[in-house]
Amino acid sequence: MTLSYTVLYVQNVRASVDFYQAAFGLELRFVHESGDYAEMNTGETTLAFCAHALAEQIVHKPYTTAEVARPIASQIGFAVEDVRRAFERAVASGASVCAEPEIKPWNFESAMVQDIDGHLVEFARNLAL
Repeated sequence: MTLSYTVLYVQNVRASVDFYQAAFGLELRFVHESGDYAEMNTGETTLAFCAHALAEQIVHKPYTTAEVARPIASQIGFAVEDVRRAFERAVASGASVCAEPEIKPWNFESAMVQDIDGHLVEFARNLAL
């Protein structure tokens, strides 16, 4: 089994695409003509955005939406060469600060922000490599 998709449920798919392009430098791979679904180029695992209205049709039960004031208990992570630079770019593009860049006891440099919908996004670099 391989992880193929991570889908974030968002308020506005176009706004999320624009934010992820500006904040993280990702490229758009696909957007559905409805505008309710889009995918970004992120390597082997696809990062996708799905509008809440469409997600409700897929999930078939209530779910908790992410909010900047109350993030949900999950995160996505990007391996980066320069954690501080990635962090500063994201914040300059409108990301909310969660954790400034720091060296973790497990020998990783890490920083965390929230996207415009409140999803947690980590930047990390393994210092042992």
